[in-house]
Amino acid sequence: MPESDAHFVPRDWLLSFEELQRLAELLVRCAGVRDIRITGGEPLVRRQLDQLIGMLATIEGLEDLSLTTNGILLAQHAESLRQAGLKRINISLDTLDEVSFQRIARRSGVEQVIKGIDAAMEAGFQSVKLNTIAIRGITEPDVIPLMEFARGRGLPLRFIEFMPLDSDRAWEHRSVLSGDELLAAIENHFGSVSAQSRATAAQPAEEFQLPGGYRFGIIRSVTAPFCSACNRIRITADGSIRNCLFAHDEVPLRDLMRGGATDHELLAEIRRCVAAKKAGHGIDSDGFLPPERPMYAIGG
Repeated sequence: MPESDAHFVPRDWLLSFEELQRLAELLVRCAGVRDIRITGGEPLVRRQLDQLIGMLATIEGLEDLSLTTNGILLAQHAESLRQAGLKRINISLDTLDEVSFQRIARRSGVEQVIKGIDAAMEAGFQSVKLNTIAIRGITEPDVIPLMEFARGRGLPLRFIEFMPLDSDRAWEHRSVLSGDELLAAIENHFGSVSAQSRATAAQPAEEFQLPGGYRFGIIRSVTAPFCSACNRIRITADGSIRNCLFAHDEVPLRDLMRGGATDHELLAEIRRCVAAKKAGHGIDSDGFLPPERPMYAIGG
């Protein structure tokens, strides 16, 4: 869906809102899709995003419509997104320290993100969650402060193991702050936690509860991948279908759509892509190579 590179490519390379709506309707009507998430990159840099939200929200049979954002622009858009029909929102927050934030994001912005979080809470979304990338030696000192911050606002926090999707390709396995290490640090500070059952097998986050009732999650995308339960596909902003974040192949649909392809023809290409999905992403295999597209150009 809309991505942060929207400002760096010719506009006609990107799917229009009408094209995105057509694909979304096709997937809901004919392929059993019930949840759609707008992600990136940073979706809020796409102009009039609330218009797209409003278009998607009218799709019959769609049960959930959510968005993931870095929060920088959220304060000015939260209310309009909610009014347009967005139900849930996930906000990335890796640190509360401005120096660390600039090191990670390469821009200033902690205060803007916090304002965005508060605006999302005020807008009344069905769910507001915080996402934190767990990187050894970088976000590691922020684990407990972020837990305190999220618990204080009553917001679920999910730690996500660092994946090899960074744009500068600096990822190393030793940079991954594992789920086990996160749990050890959290229990050392807060006391014993209890594991909670997942709502569905496809839910990526394991859920835990602190003494007192606060719940948080850990997504072990590297050390305990959940590929066998994954039921996601991705539409890139330039109109390709990807069956995995780490896929090296993707199925382009944009030119087919603009060339007059029928819904039946598009659905056949989508099914071909899904059928080619591998059993696992293979991060721990000797021959693993990250995809050419970094995370900001794929969508989460």
